[in-house]
Amino acid sequence: MARLSQTELLSLLALSGACLALLYSTFYSTAQTGEPLLASLAFSGLAFAATYALVRLLGAAFMRVGFKGRDMAKAHNPEIPEAMGAVSALVYLLAIIIFIPFPFYKDIVAATSGGGNRDVVYEREHVETGRHLHRFPHSKLASYLSAVLSLQCVVLLGIGDDLFDIRWRHKFFIPAFAAIPMLIVYFVDFGVTHVVVPIPLQAYFGSLLDLGWLYYAYMGAIAIFCPNSINILAGINGIEVLQSLAIALLLVLNDALYLTPLAPYPHPATDSHLFSLYLLLPFIGVSLALWTQNGYPARVFVGDTYCYFAGMVFAVVGILGHFSKTLLLLFGPQIFNFVYSAPQLAGVLMPCPRHRLPRFNKRTGLLEPSMVVFALPRGGWRGAVLKLLHAVRLLRVVADDEGRVVEASNLTLLNLWLVWWGPMREDRLATSLVAAQVVCGLLGLLVRHRLALLVFAEDNLPLTV
Repeated sequence: MARLSQTELLSLLALSGACLALLYSTFYSTAQTGEPLLASLAFSGLAFAATYALVRLLGAAFMRVGFKGRDMAKAHNPEIPEAMGAVSALVYLLAIIIFIPFPFYKDIVAATSGGGNRDVVYEREHVETGRHLHRFPHSKLASYLSAVLSLQCVVLLGIGDDLFDIRWRHKFFIPAFAAIPMLIVYFVDFGVTHVVVPIPLQAYFGSLLDLGWLYYAYMGAIAIFCPNSINILAGINGIEVLQSLAIALLLVLNDALYLTPLAPYPHPATDSHLFSLYLLLPFIGVSLALWTQNGYPARVFVGDTYCYFAGMVFAVVGILGHFSKTLLLLFGPQIFNFVYSAPQLAGVLMPCPRHRLPRFNKRTGLLEPSMVVFALPRGGWRGAVLKLLHAVRLLRVVADDEGRVVEASNLTLLNLWLVWWGPMREDRLATSLVAAQVVCGLLGLLVRHRLALLVFAEDNLPLTV
């Protein structure tokens, strides 16, 4: 890895200086609120600068200790640093930990005796009812700290996966353990397990349905699905980071809908969506910096740590921000890829090789669908299903003279995209898939805030037009 050029160094220093100046102005503003949203934006810039510099400077050190891999989609298979997503994850954790005083600044300083009034003696009624009739929002702090703890856990587990290369069947449930702190705080401080029943079903179940422990199982499933779905849709330069950036920006757009002048103020969900932004903005900062090195042609690989870390960020904001169903609407391609891959991951239709990334054609320089070659030709019901999928263009198969299937393309969205649109260059494959991700996400937000009114009595975002 090359050192930073003078232009890069000066640019990063200028960005860091501007962000530090913004932090200073927010912390000492006359409003005495800490202006946490601006502070979060400043931390995002600092996180970008730190991640960009550290990824560039630590690449050689990672390779010396064995964190390296070959880029199989290049003509000469260059060897580059691997698991650099751990760097971005650690910078992110540091940023959101240092950020803690800012969202609670007004509670610590402006509305309590923390603002230089420590020597003031309060009457008994002030002690019993809280300083200045104000109580510190311990539940909000607990939610934030549980999010930090869950993210720390998943980063440690992700680094363990990069170190020991854990098999799929063993690491599938890793995020569930990391979600335990978050779910416990949800149970203690919020504990809502009711869901609104669609209008056509209210005659049978009523307007609200209490799922009880099933709701916690559902949230645990989200914590498992989000990291693994990003980890499965991987294998080409930049795809992990780009899809994560697309989802994060769509979530920011959803949060902004609750904070614009068009939304009623104060909206009951305002604090939840501010909480979401506090976690998403630094994530966008570190991901952008990582993408500058992981985009085509990649100079680093992100590793499994980034996939776990990115997915858990989304799970945390969706669960603790109380919009997990909206979150799933933005995971359309990931859900499709997960369902599409399941028959191969389970070994039902075809064996699952260790790597299912598209095949690189050295002659054309393009990616093509990778194929599974069967030791024995597939006949019977498996062969019939494979041929049916081929007929509806959900698979590419090769049959022998007797009509038995001898080869089939791997069941991943990357390979299916190449079946649909033909061979293409690696960067075009990544950008076209992410463009589809953005379109699906925008449609998901439209469904959430407009078409949902067809089956629910009201939306919680009554925007005026």
